[in-house]
Amino acid sequence: MDGFIEIIMRTLLRLPAFLIAISVHECSHGYAAYKMGDPTAKYSGRLSLNPLAHFDLIGGLCLLFFSFGWAKPVPVNPYNFKDRKKGTIIVSLAGPFSNFVVAVISAFLCAFTLKYVGYSCLAPLSELNGVEFLFPIFQYCMLLNIGLMIFNLIPIPPLDGSKVLMEFLPYKAREVMYQLERYSMLVLILLIYTGALDGILMFLQEGVFEIIMLLLKPFF
Repeated sequence: MDGFIEIIMRTLLRLPAFLIAISVHECSHGYAAYKMGDPTAKYSGRLSLNPLAHFDLIGGLCLLFFSFGWAKPVPVNPYNFKDRKKGTIIVSLAGPFSNFVVAVISAFLCAFTLKYVGYSCLAPLSELNGVEFLFPIFQYCMLLNIGLMIFNLIPIPPLDGSKVLMEFLPYKAREVMYQLERYSMLVLILLIYTGALDGILMFLQEGVFEIIMLLLKPFF
C-alpha cells in the first residue's frame, strides 16, 4: 500500500513539472516565430505560459506515465519569416533552449533547497512535509526539461531537430525526409518502445546535467 501511495504522489508531483515544461517550450516557439515575423501563434492565442493553451490530454498522460508525450504544436507559417531559413532554425531551437534554461533554474532551486532545508528533503515522499516537497518538484522539473530538450533535438520528424537538419540538407534529401514524415511517428514509437534510444539519450542527459553542474558551481 505504501508503495502504491508513493507512486501516486510521484505522479502528482510530476504534474507541475510537466505543465511548466510544455508551456515554456511551446510559448518559446511561438514567441521566436513572432519575433522572426510570423504572428500566427499570437493570433492563435499561443503566446502564453498558460498550460491550458498548450495542453494535449493524450500527450500529457503519456508523458506523465511513460516519459514520452507531447503538447499541442504551435502553429507557425515559415513563409512569414523575414529570413525563412534563419527563422526556421531559430524557432525550432527556441523550444529546446527554453527547456535548458528551465532545467538550469530548477537545478539551482534543487541545490538551494538542499543547502537551506537540509537533506531531509531526500527522504521518501511519504516522509516529507511542508517545504520539503519543493525538492522533488524542482528535481522532476530539472529532469523533465533536460529530457524534453534532448528528445526534441532528435532529427526525426516532427521533432525540432528534424526541422533544423532539413534546412542544411540538399533539395533531394529534403524531399525524401518529407516523404518519410508520414511514418516518422511510428518510427519514434518503435524506437522508444524497444529502448533503442535509451543508451544515447541517457548519455546525452548525463552530459547536459554535468554542464548544468558546472554552470552552478560558482554559486554553491
